[in-house]
Amino acid sequence: MDYSNLKSKLDQQDKLIDSLEKELTELIQQRDKLKPNEELSKLLVDREKLTYRIKILKRSIQEELNKPKSISKMKSSNSARKLTCKPLPPASNTENYSISITDTLYGLFDRAIQTEFSDIAEAAVVITGSKVADYQCNSAMAICQALKTKGEKVNPSQVAQKIVANIEKNDLIEKTEVSGPGFINIYLSKTFAQTQLKKLVNYGAQAPFIGEKKRTVIDFSSPNIAKEMHVGHLRSTIIGESISRLFEYFGHDVLRLNHLGDWGTQFGMLIAHLKDKFPNYSQEIPPIGDLQAFYKESKKRFDEDEQFKKRAYECVVKLQNYDPEIIKGWKLICDVSRKEFEYIYRELGISLVERGESFYQNLMKEVVVEFEKADLVKVEDGRKLVFPPNVSIPLTIVKSDGGYTYDTSDLAALKNRLVAEKGDILLYVIDAGQSVHMQGIFSAGRQIGWLKPNHRVEHVEFGVVLGEDKKKFKTRSGDTVRLRDLLDEGLTRALAKLKEKERDKVLSAEELVAAQKAVAYGCIKYADLSHNRTNEYIFSFDKMLEDKGNTAVYMLYAYTRIRSIARNAGITSQQLKDFVNGNSISLNDPKEWKLAKQILKFPEILIKTLNDLLVHSICDYMYELATVFTEFYDNCYCIEKDRQTGEIKSVNMSRLVLCDSTASVLATCFNLLGLTTLEKM
Repeated sequence: MDYSNLKSKLDQQDKLIDSLEKELTELIQQRDKLKPNEELSKLLVDREKLTYRIKILKRSIQEELNKPKSISKMKSSNSARKLTCKPLPPASNTENYSISITDTLYGLFDRAIQTEFSDIAEAAVVITGSKVADYQCNSAMAICQALKTKGEKVNPSQVAQKIVANIEKNDLIEKTEVSGPGFINIYLSKTFAQTQLKKLVNYGAQAPFIGEKKRTVIDFSSPNIAKEMHVGHLRSTIIGESISRLFEYFGHDVLRLNHLGDWGTQFGMLIAHLKDKFPNYSQEIPPIGDLQAFYKESKKRFDEDEQFKKRAYECVVKLQNYDPEIIKGWKLICDVSRKEFEYIYRELGISLVERGESFYQNLMKEVVVEFEKADLVKVEDGRKLVFPPNVSIPLTIVKSDGGYTYDTSDLAALKNRLVAEKGDILLYVIDAGQSVHMQGIFSAGRQIGWLKPNHRVEHVEFGVVLGEDKKKFKTRSGDTVRLRDLLDEGLTRALAKLKEKERDKVLSAEELVAAQKAVAYGCIKYADLSHNRTNEYIFSFDKMLEDKGNTAVYMLYAYTRIRSIARNAGITSQQLKDFVNGNSISLNDPKEWKLAKQILKFPEILIKTLNDLLVHSICDYMYELATVFTEFYDNCYCIEKDRQTGEIKSVNMSRLVLCDSTASVLATCFNLLGLTTLEKM
C-alpha cells in the first residue's frame, strides 16, 4: 500500500471513529432521558458495542501508522504479452453451445494482436458496440502509445491496419474498416447469423461454452425461525433463485442453501413459553397457528418476568446440550415456521436445501481450535478474536461467556462449503448492510488457508426495498410488510388488471388463474430483477402492473403475442425446423437483419451476467429485443391475409423463423428470471 492509499484509508477510519463517537454521545443522551426499561437495556448494550468498535478502530489506525510509509511495487519479470482469449468448445461438440459474438471477436483480435505485437504487454483487446458498425475494436490507440514509449513512431491507424491484416479467416466477420484515430469497425456476416438462427430453431436457446463446469454453492433467502418472512427477504430470495438458475443453465453443479436462523438464545424463551402454555407438547402437537404472536408473547414474558427469563436461559443450555425433550420442542417450533416458508417458496417457484445455523453447531468448536493452532486468536476482555487482514473490525469467535457467535457459525459454514461440499464458487446473496461482516469472513478464510486463489467467493449484495414515500417499505401502521400479505395483494391486483382488460371473457377459469399468478408473481419478481441489485428500488404495484415500458406485464403480453403468430398461421415447430434445414433464412430487409443481430446478442448477455451477477442486464436485453421485434413486425409482414375474408393468402416462413427465435430466447430469459410464461393471456 503506497502512502496516498494509506492516508486515504486512515482518513476514512478517522471519519468512522468520529461518526461512532457521535452516535455514542447520542445514545448516552437518550439513556439519561429514559426510565429503566427494555429500551435502556438495549441502549446500554449498543453503547458497549460502539465503545468496543472505537477501541478496535483506534488500534487499527495505530497499526497502519506503524507500517513503512512506502512499499516498492513488484515489477513483472516477464514483459511479453500473453494470450487471454476465452476457452473454445471441442470442435466435435459445437452443436451443443451457442456462440458469444463478443467472446469470439475477442479471441480473433487477441490472436491478431499477439501475432503482430507480442512484445507489447499492454496490448489489451477492447471490443465494444458501435453506432457505425455492428462492433468495434479500440485496441490500436493504447498499442500506439506503448510503441511511442519504446521510441517507435507510428499512428493508431497504422497499428489498426496491422491488426486487421492478421485476423485469421473466420465465418463471423463479413468485413472490417479502419476509421478515425484507429477504430476498427466490424461488420458481421449474414451467413454466420443464418447458421446460428438455424441452430436456434433446431436445438433451442443454448448456453455458450465457458469451459470447466464447477461446484457452486449459493446462499440465499435465509429467514429466521419463529418469525414470518417479510419484504426484507424478498430480494435475497428472488435474486438468489435467478442466479441459481443462471449457473444451472450453464451446466454448473449448483447447491442452493437456505441458511435459516434456527438456533440461538431466542429459542430458550420460545421453548420455555411452549412448556408453560402446552405442557403436554411432547405427547400432543400443540395448535400453534400464529407463530409470530407466539413469539411476541414469549418475548414480553422474557422482558418482564425474571423467573421466566431464568428458565429461558436454562432451556438454552439444555438445547445446546441436545436434551431430548427440549430438542423435540425446538423441532416442533421449526416445523411450524417451515410450513409457512414452504408456502412462500411453492408460490414463487423457489427451490432450496435447508441448512440452518443448527447444522454448523458441532463444527464451530473445531473451527476455534483450528484458528488457535494457527496462532491467529487474540484474547481481549474475555473474548477470543481473529483479526483478518485488511479488515478494520475483528471477528469474535468466542464470547466472554464462552458462547459462539454469528462470526463462528459463518466461518464454520464457509469451511464446510469449501471442504465438505468441495465448492469452487461460493455466492452469498445477502443485503449490503452485511458487507463488512462478509469481508471479515472471507479474509479470515484466506488467512487460515481454506480459501485458495482458484476459488470464487463473492458477497452478492443488494439494496433495500423502499415504499413510494422513498422510506423503508412498511405498512401504514409502521410494521414490516409480511411477504404473504404482499403476494396476496399482488394476486388481487393482478386479477383486477386482467378483468379490466376483459381477459376473463376469453380465458377459461383455469387459464385465468394461471394468468393471475403469472402476472402477480411475475410483476413482483421482474420489478426487483429489472433494477440494478446494488441500488435501492421503490416498490409500487401501480408501476409494476403497467402494460407499457420495461415491466413484466408488457413482456408477458409481448411473448404471448409473438407465440400466437405462428399458431394463428397454423405452422408447427416441426415445420419451422423442416424449413430451416432445407432453405436459407432471408435477412435482406434491414429490419430482419437488425432483429437477427439482437437475437444473437443473447449468449454475450448471459456471460456478462454470469461474471458480474447483475441480473437486470437480462431484463434490459429482453425489453430491447421485444422493442426491436415490434419494429420488425410493424414493417415486415409475416402472414398475408385476405382483407375481405380474413383467410391466409401466404406465409413468410423465413420471418416466422425470426418470430420463433425471438420467442425461444424470451422464454429462456423468463425461465432464468423465474417467471412463468403463458401461451394465452
